[in-house]
Amino acid sequence: MIDPDIRKTYAVWTRVSLRYADTDRQGHVNNAVFSTFLEAGRVELLLQGDAPLNDPGAAFVIARLVLDFKAEINWPGEVWIGSRVARIGRSSTVLEQAIFQGEVHAAQAESVAVQMNEATRRAHALGPATLARLEALRANP
Repeated sequence: MIDPDIRKTYAVWTRVSLRYADTDRQGHVNNAVFSTFLEAGRVELLLQGDAPLNDPGAAFVIARLVLDFKAEINWPGEVWIGSRVARIGRSSTVLEQAIFQGEVHAAQAESVAVQMNEATRRAHALGPATLARLEALRANP
């Protein structure tokens, strides 16, 4: 299990069950699937069920993703994705995420999510309610 001190540093945790189809010829989870794990964590953080963080008429889109592979992930099992807000800008936020299988820290990622106006398809400034909710999800290292 993940160290309790590490668990406290991420605002949201997402569990994903591994599928045999996620594996490659070498028998470990394909590196492209890591991005899917990160997406699951981002969706849980940004959409939060019936109360998404985005302003009305806007949606978050990924503008940048940096992914560092640290260890293999093997099937069967599950992974846990920790997600937190690292920084908040005018119309964007930087998210930090980590992927764990058991105690193994398999990957670390940073992504930029920009709030986009759905009508104009341009950056949309974060409103006060969105800013407050993002602040509550800020990193706590």
